[in-house]
Amino acid sequence: MAGRINDDDVKAVRDAVPIDAVVSEYLQLRNAGGGNLKGLCPFHDEKSPSFQVSPSKGLFHCFGCQEGGDTIAFVMKIDHLTFSETVERLAAKAGITLRYEEGGYNPSHQRGERIRLVEAHKAAAQFYTEQLDSPEAEIGRKFLAGRGFDQAAAAHFGVGYSPVGWDHLTRYLRGQGFSDKELIASGLSQDGRRGPIDRFRGRLMWPISDTSGEIVGFGARKLRDDDNGPKYLNTPETSIYKKSQVLYGIDLAKKDIAKASRAVVVEGYTDVMACHLAGITTAIATCGTAFGNDHIKILRRLLMDNGSARVIFTFDGDAAGQKAALRAFEDDQKFAAETYIAIAPDNMDPCDLRLAKGDDAVRDLVEPRTPLFEFALRQIVARYDLETPAGRAAALDEAAQVVAKIKTSSVQREVAVQLAGFIGILDQEFVVRRVARLAQWARNRGDRGPDRGPSRNGAERSGTTSAAPAGISGPALNLRSPAHRTERELLKLALQKPALVSPAFDAYGADEFTAPPYAAVRQCIAEAGGAEQGMAETREYLVNVLGAAPDDTVRNLVTELAVEVFHGKSIDETYAGMQLVQVRVRAVDRRIDDVQGSLARLGSNVAPEHLAAAQNEVWVLQQYAQSLRSKGADAL
Repeated sequence: MAGRINDDDVKAVRDAVPIDAVVSEYLQLRNAGGGNLKGLCPFHDEKSPSFQVSPSKGLFHCFGCQEGGDTIAFVMKIDHLTFSETVERLAAKAGITLRYEEGGYNPSHQRGERIRLVEAHKAAAQFYTEQLDSPEAEIGRKFLAGRGFDQAAAAHFGVGYSPVGWDHLTRYLRGQGFSDKELIASGLSQDGRRGPIDRFRGRLMWPISDTSGEIVGFGARKLRDDDNGPKYLNTPETSIYKKSQVLYGIDLAKKDIAKASRAVVVEGYTDVMACHLAGITTAIATCGTAFGNDHIKILRRLLMDNGSARVIFTFDGDAAGQKAALRAFEDDQKFAAETYIAIAPDNMDPCDLRLAKGDDAVRDLVEPRTPLFEFALRQIVARYDLETPAGRAAALDEAAQVVAKIKTSSVQREVAVQLAGFIGILDQEFVVRRVARLAQWARNRGDRGPDRGPSRNGAERSGTTSAAPAGISGPALNLRSPAHRTERELLKLALQKPALVSPAFDAYGADEFTAPPYAAVRQCIAEAGGAEQGMAETREYLVNVLGAAPDDTVRNLVTELAVEVFHGKSIDETYAGMQLVQVRVRAVDRRIDDVQGSLARLGSNVAPEHLAAAQNEVWVLQQYAQSLRSKGADAL
């Protein structure tokens, strides 16, 4: 084993790689105020952004699913890496050489599996691109030229060539230090009679990257008639390549998709190339599978589901294309974006269209023309004889069930009216009622998809009662409670702006926080050395507080409080003093009530000396409370 990574190096990695830069590789972030950024959470489905990133603190937190942590935690969760693998990947990005406590400087054979497989793909991509210049690859260069792609286009998309021989790549990667086990696990090689052989031979190669830009697979196009394999051969399912979770071209298109709030979904690698070269830099494609749920999640995080977002599907006009369009429409309600379909004249795909009519024709193709729902309904209706009552009734039966799946009632009604026109039913209200009845039946069966209404982004947004985090006993957090709201603000100050509440805060006991979850956070701050420790280095201080958390529940609450915006308009010493005073006054009042209640229960049975001591304590507490109310923070 490589041993434990040096703590100073871990801290250097954490400080060197900005969390917003890392998160932005997976989703679009927008200003959330207070120096924070927000976006759609990559860890759960939601319609409104509840995922917040605090660049200054190096933390993220989702107010919907409660996931949170620092840059390392984010990458570990989203890419399913170990701690060491994550630190190694971020260190490579930052140019930091890691030291290990038990010997060795990052020896390659000791690195995590995912990193090794990604490195193997990176090396393979370089090998393939170099082979494209070889005499043997002339057939591949002619294929590209015949589709309008020159050498510069091939280089831009990293297109390469795999030699015809059995083990050219396998031998090359062995020479780079990769084991046979790693080559098989990566999908670049496969078992042969005498050991591993190349999976891809004599084909054009397109590298497939994930949203972070790391190559995780390849798409290979047949070139020779004696190749008995399929026209396109993709990397098999591996630990780093899941075809339902990758989109070809997403690494090149993601920034423009976020910027333009538009994505163009095409059907093949050459179609993506044609679109990008024609100026449609938001084009992406699936990799040997239908467009599905996981693809939608990727696009939704980039589009932020704002009202002006558009997703445009380009399908062939043949039966297969129509089937693909109908399948896409079934998932339409999982978008908040408007969805459209674009079909080229003569059923040409974007690559053929560019060859035949030029870049302008490709750009015109993807300008939204037909809403996807309209296309889908027309395809359904076209299967029936609308000249007969029976045909119109059958068309309505099938199409109405599709319209009933639309979640927004106003949109559902509008589409139902249009459906009546498609079928030729003059009584529009009859169709509207039919659709509404089907929708009601579906709801009664519990057959509901994602709601398009506002999502629950934590109790803080709704202002209602929130259950205490699992694993912490005690009453629920009621964020309408002045006490709980003030305690929450004070903890946020102690985590985000410790200089405003130090050194007074460190004299507060955990018992001054009435909500058990908040008391647990207060204890974490104490174990991390107190808020005063955060005055010099806030980020390192937060790392220590998180490290003191007894479990993930408390840890998630710490990250939540560390990124949540404040309620006050001006977050200054005056505001901080108010929170300190209110928490202390309530604690003093509770103690007075406890002592007086104890005396009342004892009645005449109380010993004289105990009575005198209790009465003296009450008097002192009352004087302290009065001083706090009159002098404020000066009395602390």
